[in-house]
Amino acid sequence: MDKPTVISGQALIGEEFELLPVDIHIEDGMIIAVEENPRAPDIWICPALFNAHTHLGDTLAMDYGADGDLTALVTPPDGLKHRLLAQASPHELAEGMRASIEGMISRGINGCADFREGGKSGVAGLQEATAGLPFHPFIFGREGGESIGDGLGISSVRDVIDIDRQVHSARMSGKKIAFHAGERDPDDVDAALAYDPDLIIHATHATKKQLRECAERDIPIAVCPRSNWILGVAESMCSPPIRLMQDLGCTLYLGTDNVMFVPPDLFSEMAFVSTVYRISPETILRAAVGGSMISGRPFFIRVGARANLFTLDPARSALRFSHDPVLTIVRRACGFPIGKNVFNW
Repeated sequence: MDKPTVISGQALIGEEFELLPVDIHIEDGMIIAVEENPRAPDIWICPALFNAHTHLGDTLAMDYGADGDLTALVTPPDGLKHRLLAQASPHELAEGMRASIEGMISRGINGCADFREGGKSGVAGLQEATAGLPFHPFIFGREGGESIGDGLGISSVRDVIDIDRQVHSARMSGKKIAFHAGERDPDDVDAALAYDPDLIIHATHATKKQLRECAERDIPIAVCPRSNWILGVAESMCSPPIRLMQDLGCTLYLGTDNVMFVPPDLFSEMAFVSTVYRISPETILRAAVGGSMISGRPFFIRVGARANLFTLDPARSALRFSHDPVLTIVRRACGFPIGKNVFNW
């Protein structure tokens, strides 16, 4: 049994991130009380972040051959990254993934939804990489890896032959299912939606009709804008159509995609989205925290939730001049150190 803990400061409470001076009481990893305290210090308390789409195995291919199109670089089975991963030993893969995970922990991230290549050995490698760390990946396995992972991760329907069998098997085993769809065009989105997925990745070029269907069927979308720009499938604030997704009522999560091209740092991702897509900071932060819903343990700060949060001390930097902590966290915190992490599963 963990010793009861009290964390005091200016906390972003609930999904609306209401800023309140509070004492947060934690016992056995659970938030048992949130009590207002007008004398709470000026420490910012933020819910932990969750990276809703990663390919952590790509750490070994970091910044290698970054010139090329989507097909040449990342499309299975012959994309550059797949060839590089095939040459690596299981130990090298696990070591690379652990290094990226340690970096995420240092940036207030307590989990991710990872598309894990390499079948069962690939899933086992990620499980090995997280051993002893305060971090929980939700693993979407492939090529048989879904049988020991948490879910089934499908590349575009264009890339997989026996989707019906894989989806049926995953459903019978109670696994969640995620699809890449709409990354380079809208032509594979309807086929993905036909399988009633638990998560759509990208939707960079999804149509208004397709996005409305996602909203009406409550199918979350994990957007990865920096990756889309780097891979040449996005070149304006209309792709991915984040503002339209928001207007239609889609559930948005934020991911960083391939570590080969993009650091798995959600502060940098949030700042990019804020600059390019011009949506509210609350919407952006909610997308960076909300991916934790995939794991079934949302990180939002409220009584009865697991305590997953981090602190920032604005007094130690120019952040102390902020008039809007949520906006500042979204746009500026990428350049400042995290204080205390409190991660519980």
